Amino acid sequence: MATALSVKHLIGIKDLTADDIELIFSTAENFKEVINRPIKKVPSLRDITVANIFFENSTRTKLSFELAEKRLSADVINFSTSGSSVSKGETLIDTVNNILAMKVDMIVMRHPKAGAPYFLSNYVNANIINAGDGAHEHPTQALLDAFSIKQTLGDVAGRKVVIVGDILHSRVALSNILCLKKLGAEVKVCGPLTLMPKYIEQLGVSIELDLKKALQWCDVANMLRIQLERQDLKYFPSLREYTMMYGLNKNILNQLDKPIVIMHPGPINRGVEITSDVADSEQAIILNQVENGVAIRMAVLYLLAANNKN
Repeated sequence: MATALSVKHLIGIKDLTADDIELIFSTAENFKEVINRPIKKVPSLRDITVANIFFENSTRTKLSFELAEKRLSADVINFSTSGSSVSKGETLIDTVNNILAMKVDMIVMRHPKAGAPYFLSNYVNANIINAGDGAHEHPTQALLDAFSIKQTLGDVAGRKVVIVGDILHSRVALSNILCLKKLGAEVKVCGPLTLMPKYIEQLGVSIELDLKKALQWCDVANMLRIQLERQDLKYFPSLREYTMMYGLNKNILNQLDKPIVIMHPGPINRGVEITSDVADSEQAIILNQVENGVAIRMAVLYLLAANNKN
């Protein structure tokens, strides 16, 4: 197995090899032991300064990265656009260069525009970690999702995973498809045809429009929320109708011939894509995903920083 990542930045899953992903997983397993100890900190990034730059709202991802950085003993700077010079018209490069002038080593960035982290990586020397760019990619979410499947079922290869919901606007869906396919899983997407990207099948996945058939087929169902904030027109008549067709409830789960694993990247819209009795059931590993997110992000930060020292 590889002992170092093949990339300087984590811009997207498409840039990673299967060996890179397995290295991140094995490193995350070690860090998962660390964060379950009474003393949860290690000095791995003691001399590293990380800037979290979020141009979009975030709760789970931002908190998860900040906790991961602090568990590794890094110095942390948090930057948000509200109240910053961005609102005065400052460019992305100027904003980041001003932060780098403070001797920052790594940047974790979320941006509403697809490609922003890649664009930035061509102009700065710091490691860039993409915490979500528009409707493009969210690589650490895909890594923690695949890691959670591996921890729950023993392996990702050969598993059948269905991603249900707003595939068209979801960066989580794209990153998950790329990651799961690289690890040998079978992937289907399920949702209204209006919420399917035109060329989705070119990624090696198939479309299933019937939720019950998709659930009967799969080992794992990853339920996505409807991203109303990214929708500039109506893709279905109403949320109530969407829920009737694609909402997962306990009655549907109980009709299946086998137990399946339920995932959700959050935030959950309870009663829309998933009901509370499913989200809080034993089949759901949603809180495991949150815990694994800290370990995965610790692994990514540690491995990218190690590349800088080599």
